[in-house]
Amino acid sequence: MKVSVFSAKPYDRTFLQQANRNLHQLVFLEPHLNEKTAVLARGSDAVCAFVNDDLQATVLEILAEHQIRCIALRCAGFNNVDLDTAQRLGITVVRVPAYSPHAVAEHTIALILDLNRKIHRAFFRVREGNFALDGLLGFDLHGQTAGIVGTGKVGRVVARILQGFGCKLLAYDVAPDQGCLEAGVEYVALDELLERSDIITLHCPLTPQTHHLIDRRAFEQMKDGVMLINTSRGALVDTAAAVKALKKGKVGYLGLDVYEEEGDLFFEDLSAKVIQDDIFARLQTFPNVVITGHQAFFTRNALENIAHTTIDNLTKIKYGEVCANLVNQELIRAS
Repeated sequence: MKVSVFSAKPYDRTFLQQANRNLHQLVFLEPHLNEKTAVLARGSDAVCAFVNDDLQATVLEILAEHQIRCIALRCAGFNNVDLDTAQRLGITVVRVPAYSPHAVAEHTIALILDLNRKIHRAFFRVREGNFALDGLLGFDLHGQTAGIVGTGKVGRVVARILQGFGCKLLAYDVAPDQGCLEAGVEYVALDELLERSDIITLHCPLTPQTHHLIDRRAFEQMKDGVMLINTSRGALVDTAAAVKALKKGKVGYLGLDVYEEEGDLFFEDLSAKVIQDDIFARLQTFPNVVITGHQAFFTRNALENIAHTTIDNLTKIKYGEVCANLVNQELIRAS
């Protein structure tokens, strides 16, 4: 099978080639997949896309015109795909549902610790010979109430780690996890979680129902000085509302590895350019905000798993075998 791999970085090439073992003909393309670049897939049987590639109706129409019959997502999320159009056009969509929940969970904890103990600020102070502790005051995680929104694979790992710190755990999920219940996690309504939590961390998929789950009203329900972490999907948080909450002091700490308009920013070197996104630029002015560029997944283990699952998905589709990672309407409802 000839596969056009969009948004291909050097690490994608390395891990996909190692996993491929000449099973498929991989054509690596640096551009994002969108309406302008979809034509680059001409002559391929499938495309391999990443989290910020555009797979809405117009793009799928172009791919279908060029006889593309399979889209292999090398990510868990599929909110960037118009699944109804894909089904109508006869395009199969597969994904990588779980590559390393530990990678994302551990990055979540890293953001919590960094924001709390202000590691990023201390690092630059010490490099400049400033060893003063003023402004670096943190708090004990032990005894804090942490609210976990979404207790799927990542949320469950986050819960276990935070329990190790001695946090009291609240959780919200439409389908409570039995393991979390047995471990003493208290499931509550979302409103109650927002009101009681000192730390709130998001680990749910982006769907029409969860878009801007954390909006102006949600911020108003939170404790003053709350810590909010998002390593899931950017559009779970209304960023404009988050800026207002930061200005009011409602949010005392904000850690983001994702951003709702990240498509034109993340995964690229823009250090010599002026950032045109005014809301993102405003976020960067707050001393109590830490942003990483969608790197929570970025471990060797995760990249190996993503590559192997992607190649296995493509192989199963090629030979007409049953693929457990097929994205369909049942998957959407289950999420």
